[in-house]
Amino acid sequence: MEAVKKIGVCMDSASAHVIQFLSKPSEIATIRSKFTKEEEEIVSRKGESHMHNKEQHMQNEYYKELGNIILNYNEVILFGPTNAKAELFNILREDNRFSKIKIEMKETDKMDHDQQLSYVQSYFSNTRPSA
Repeated sequence: MEAVKKIGVCMDSASAHVIQFLSKPSEIATIRSKFTKEEEEIVSRKGESHMHNKEQHMQNEYYKELGNIILNYNEVILFGPTNAKAELFNILREDNRFSKIKIEMKETDKMDHDQQLSYVQSYFSNTRPSA
């Protein structure tokens, strides 16, 4: 029987820290949205409509990159202080490729790297943390 593969994704709209749960959790990737403040300034000079379209396209690419990683796991916890996790959660729920993956979402405060690792450890062990 294949081992259950689990990850935590601590995210906001700018970046996501992907943390694999093993005997000791470890970060395997940091994914960054390409829509940075600098990009926003450049695009805003071309008009608000253009900026919105560019931002939406870049956010979709960011979520797609995260989705490609998530496809390799059986259980996922999306957590963090912003609505980005809910946006990703909704995108994943609409895609049948994710139907067999257990995906949960938790609101948390902003965390440093060690707190993120600890959160994933606690979440996937028998004692689940409260956010």
